[in-house]
Amino acid sequence: MTQKFQRRGLANLKTHLKEAMRALQPPKRLSVSQWADLQRRLDSQTSAEAGIWRTSRAEYQRGIMDACSDPKVKEVVVMAGAQLGKSEALLNIIGFHIDHDPCPILMLQPTESMAQSFSKDRIANGLLRATPCLQGKVKDPRARDSGNTTLHKIFPAGSLSLVGANSPAGLASRPIRILLADEVDRFPASAGSEGDPVNLGKKRTSTFWNRKIIMVSTPTIKGVSRIEDAYEGSDQREYFIPCKHCDHEQTLKWASVRWTDQDPDTAQYLCDECGVLWSDADRRWSIRNGRWVAQEDFKGIAGFKISGLYSPWTPLADGVREFLAVKKNPEQLKVWTNTYLGEVWEDAGESVSELNLMERKEHFDKVPEGVILIVAGVDVQDDRLEMTFMGIGKDEESWVIDHQIMYGDPSTPQLWSALDSQISRTFETEDGRELAIRATAIDSGGHFTNTVYQYANKNFGRRVFAVKGVGGEGRPIAGKPSRNNTVRCRLFPVGVDTAKDMIFARLRIQEEGAGFVHFSDILNDEYFRQLTAEKIVTRFVRGYKKRVFQKIRPRNESLDCMVYSWCAYSIINANVNSIAARIQAKSEKPELVEEVEPDLAPVQRRPVQRRPRQNYTNAWR
Repeated sequence: MTQKFQRRGLANLKTHLKEAMRALQPPKRLSVSQWADLQRRLDSQTSAEAGIWRTSRAEYQRGIMDACSDPKVKEVVVMAGAQLGKSEALLNIIGFHIDHDPCPILMLQPTESMAQSFSKDRIANGLLRATPCLQGKVKDPRARDSGNTTLHKIFPAGSLSLVGANSPAGLASRPIRILLADEVDRFPASAGSEGDPVNLGKKRTSTFWNRKIIMVSTPTIKGVSRIEDAYEGSDQREYFIPCKHCDHEQTLKWASVRWTDQDPDTAQYLCDECGVLWSDADRRWSIRNGRWVAQEDFKGIAGFKISGLYSPWTPLADGVREFLAVKKNPEQLKVWTNTYLGEVWEDAGESVSELNLMERKEHFDKVPEGVILIVAGVDVQDDRLEMTFMGIGKDEESWVIDHQIMYGDPSTPQLWSALDSQISRTFETEDGRELAIRATAIDSGGHFTNTVYQYANKNFGRRVFAVKGVGGEGRPIAGKPSRNNTVRCRLFPVGVDTAKDMIFARLRIQEEGAGFVHFSDILNDEYFRQLTAEKIVTRFVRGYKKRVFQKIRPRNESLDCMVYSWCAYSIINANVNSIAARIQAKSEKPELVEEVEPDLAPVQRRPVQRRPRQNYTNAWR
């Protein structure tokens, strides 16, 4: 009996020892994609496909995510179109390091407000709340003793900080091992006066031998795109997929998309090798069976490039439909090229020829029928005011109707009285409508700032706005107004670089229609020389390439007036297509002739209850 109990005790001891050894063993090493397939859950509020994460749904994500956990890879660069799951892949990387490989992490977003939104919407709701293994590892920031905030989260053996690339303070604190830089092409050239935000973030990883730098973005303009530069310095991996019919491996290219009779629903993909047209089901099968192939030697930087053609969620018909809608508008085509194809946009040229624009002059007896509303832009010089009258029609087709120069001293009331007369002008259209000037923007950046403020305040009810140009990429044409001045005037910032980019793009349009610019034959040659007085050049600013507008002629008042005209239009935020539809419906409605019996008593009508006047942005509608 004793021996029996001894044997049983020994067996139990061995079992306990095995369990103890199993508990002491480190967890099995996983890649990011393996962790995501095992642990990640998708929330219905933040994802169209709630439930268990499946990397196989978009197989190209596997190579990207696994490179982020590969010890041989020091940097990962992803240049991709929109709606390809980039954000979800970043969330998987964050979840992997919170649960499986804890360490200090820094995530860079273009602005602090975007960092706040990403933290609340995607991390808190889409990752931490939905994934069971992460619940409880990061405490609720609302808890009194959590030690966590929206932008800084602590978890066992690590932390996650979210910072706006425009915040130099957030980039100069504690060291980090994992740097996630999202939408780097939207980053400012410098974080305050500290320099390039990406380089500042990289410096914070220098103390870690196993650091990882991950840069993700849709590209922007060739020559100044951060993600393009980073991708060209990588091994340049492309995603090759096999043809279901001939097994030939190829990358998806827009040139191979086919459709008939301008019908997007007929869109299919043409195999490079056998010429068979793929359906969307064929394309999705090929994507699931694809692989990444490097085009250059690997030197520690893994680069990935992929377009919206690979998206399993977006049918080819949607891409074709978007292309047909924007192909005649360079601005919109640029956005489509960046966001759908995931490619940089290359400008057609650095400048616009004034001679080509002169050849487009037209004779207007009256304002053309296509004009829906008229706006004006005023440039203030030391001895004169210059003013452009611009008509805008459907799809923002525009007409430069007139350009006036009023000489005089801007400090005297006489010159502003002359401007009053111009603003009060009305224009008759070919179809019999009478148009007043809907909005006027006046430059306040010269030597007569307070005079402009006072005039704009006095005439605000006539939609006369004081504006001031502000440089820098990505700024809206008309920003949010401020009253930080002695006169308490509403001052609207003008994104001059954005406006000039748009204007130059539209001046290059050769076919009448959306975005095309018409010119009256009353405009002289000097007007066109001033309109084309600038060109785009690339300069290095704090070591970062930046596109700037450089004068090639001393005078550019015509260009400035057009910028202010578009700013005036942006301030009132008019929907010209909707207005055009109402005008057309009114003109097509037949007149009804009412027959009234002579012996009937007149109908007693109630007094009309007029609606109160709305604010300046929509009162004219």
